[in-house]
Amino acid sequence: MPPTVADLFGEVGLPAPVSELAARSWDVIVVGGGHNGLTAAAYLARAGKSVLVLEARSRLGGACTLERPFDDRDYVVSPCAYVVGLLDERVVDELQLRKHGYKVYVADPGIWCPFDDGTSYVQFLDHDRTVANLEQNGFGAADIAGQFEYEEFFDSMRRALREGPRDAWTGDAPSRDELDALLGHDEQKIDALFHASIADVIDRYCSDERLRTALYGQGVIGAWAGPRDAGTASIKLMHFSGVLEGVPMAWGYVEGGMGRISFAIADAAREAGAVLVAGVPVGEILPGEGVRLAGGEIVRAPVVVSNADPSVTVTLLGAAAPDAMRAKVAGWKLTSPVLKLNCGLGRLPTWTAAPDDDYPCRAPVSIALPIDEAQAAFEACTRGEPSPGFAELYFQSAYDSTVAPRGKHTMSAFVQYAPYELAAGDWDSRRDEIGRRVIDLIARFAPDIDDCVEEIDVLGPPDIERRVGLTGGHIFQGECTPDQMWTGRFAPRTGAPGVYLCGAATHPAGSVIALNGRNAAMAVLADDH
Repeated sequence: MPPTVADLFGEVGLPAPVSELAARSWDVIVVGGGHNGLTAAAYLARAGKSVLVLEARSRLGGACTLERPFDDRDYVVSPCAYVVGLLDERVVDELQLRKHGYKVYVADPGIWCPFDDGTSYVQFLDHDRTVANLEQNGFGAADIAGQFEYEEFFDSMRRALREGPRDAWTGDAPSRDELDALLGHDEQKIDALFHASIADVIDRYCSDERLRTALYGQGVIGAWAGPRDAGTASIKLMHFSGVLEGVPMAWGYVEGGMGRISFAIADAAREAGAVLVAGVPVGEILPGEGVRLAGGEIVRAPVVVSNADPSVTVTLLGAAAPDAMRAKVAGWKLTSPVLKLNCGLGRLPTWTAAPDDDYPCRAPVSIALPIDEAQAAFEACTRGEPSPGFAELYFQSAYDSTVAPRGKHTMSAFVQYAPYELAAGDWDSRRDEIGRRVIDLIARFAPDIDDCVEEIDVLGPPDIERRVGLTGGHIFQGECTPDQMWTGRFAPRTGAPGVYLCGAATHPAGSVIALNGRNAAMAVLADDH
């Protein structure tokens, strides 16, 4: 049997000389081999289309790939995508991703947050265990009930939007009137979808300041916003609109690392007949004709599906970019506040709030300053000052020993706030110092973290832009605030003849979802090229 894409670590190379690929006439060319481009390719190939995927980098996967960044090559790291929770189960089933190696461990606890006073907050999958732990940590009955009501509020919105008369994430984005109807014209839910801050919603349910601290993070993750800024409640909803292995609003770890999702989709596409190419950049999109490679060769196809972000796609289209698309790109918000840390650990850290327990590192760990401090950190970021105020930590190896050397561990940190442009200095001169600030933030709750870290890779927004090709280093290809969701997000059809978008800037959202790619493929097939 030929090697799988995972066997090749995503490095599929050239299956034939470029001249031979250019000599063929294809039905569809997909520009970019990220998970959404691969998804579009798989569906189109399954529909009988001849499909060519062209990825500029040497490895498939885009932001959802795998790397070996450390001297010890037994460390396998997902550089930008850390956990799975929104990958649509329909795509998993239709593309038979489990057959192609996709396996996931549901994280339990779903969140753990330590506090300065030595107490902590936790959400286990088991309700009774959660209650018992919260009681042990001194939370009152009203607040314990309130935080469950808070989660149910968002889950009821998820059910209405994803499991109602239609799945609002599938196909064309619903209108404002359709969304209001799906939510039963409930004023509080509509407010949370379009206007409310995450702090405002939390305040309706919880009075304990510790709960406010523990719960706001999912409303700001990935966003150029603080927890008191309008629209952040909808970001919490976005991040908890999935079902993982039958568990609503859950997140988990993919065996072998997040890039295995892209590799499994790539194998599904290849099995359906798509041809996958890595290391061949596209220099121009020629609507109705195909693409011109960076090397000058023209590869012909009536349909081009771009997995590149809209800014890059407009650049590739050049003068052929429609005015409406160009105007939307000009107003598109994609300023990233996200810093990524990937670490190799000699051992797991010890937490002051749970020194004798092994479950904290099995959870996404929320390292959160109080809401007002986090808001101040964001405001400092807007002035060009890096100010780590929130971090979510993921210990993949607590579930999956294949990603680290024997007896060692991985830790990845999704950190805010760090601007693309620094008011003083630049990322090359300050990268280590900014990374040090994040380690110090973690040490506030795990004092021995320095003794654990043996390898570290720090990625600021410019590093993510350079390494992955995402404009501004924005991992969601643009803000997921209400003004850039639903009909505010990009549609698959660009207005240029035969040119479609399928990346994270399209409906339904950013993150590893794959519905973006499926939606684009369905649009191509509906247009019957």
